[in-house]
Amino acid sequence: MNEMIENLLSHRSIRKFKSKKLNEQQIEMIISSAQHASTSSYMMAYSIIGVTDENKKAELAEITGQSYVKDNGHFLIFCADLNRVTVKANEEEYEAMLDNLENSEHFLVSAIDAALAAQNAAVAAESIGLGICYIGSVRNNIAKVDELLDLPKHVIPLFGMAIGYPAHHPEPKPRLPIDAVYFENSYKHHEEALDRFDDRIAKYYEKRSENNRTDTWTDQMKRRFQNTIRMEVTDHVQNKGFNKK
Repeated sequence: MNEMIENLLSHRSIRKFKSKKLNEQQIEMIISSAQHASTSSYMMAYSIIGVTDENKKAELAEITGQSYVKDNGHFLIFCADLNRVTVKANEEEYEAMLDNLENSEHFLVSAIDAALAAQNAAVAAESIGLGICYIGSVRNNIAKVDELLDLPKHVIPLFGMAIGYPAHHPEPKPRLPIDAVYFENSYKHHEEALDRFDDRIAKYYEKRSENNRTDTWTDQMKRRFQNTIRMEVTDHVQNKGFNKK
């Protein structure tokens, strides 16, 4: 097993960081790595906002409910961005582009492009000894985050990423077994694999060094999907010109 795969398999979310900022060289390397991710049809349909203003970071920490959004080495927000492709278009060209800008296909493309770039950034950061944590809770108040970052039409915030020097070393959280996620030629039902994973994750939750509890993966997912969250995201996304068709 090579060093790259070892790094990937040892990933864990870091939620406590030392009070040491990343330097410009580190930030440039991480962003450059993100930019070299695969992208659909060369669109590069994302933007990355580095939040260094302490007041804005404090507001984002309040929105997300996560203190480490404020206390980290550097904080990024990844955005779906189709505005860039319209910048050089005149009014007639823009009107001709609108069906594509507003359809589900290009909403998916921009979200996927951003996710691919973010994962490159995460791998790059971890390769130099830094830790990361994805922050989906920027969507707790997506309109406020949008306003805070001055995002134009056809740009929406998707998720954040806290990066920094780890101040703790949690155990990697187990992943679903391969036979629960990988099927050959057609989808396969996999209740037995989920049963095995529930047993494994129950033991993990009971024994881990931080925040131990009694739980299973399937119980956790049932609770999550019975509790509606962020229902206003759909309206905001469509108001910004995404996923309307």
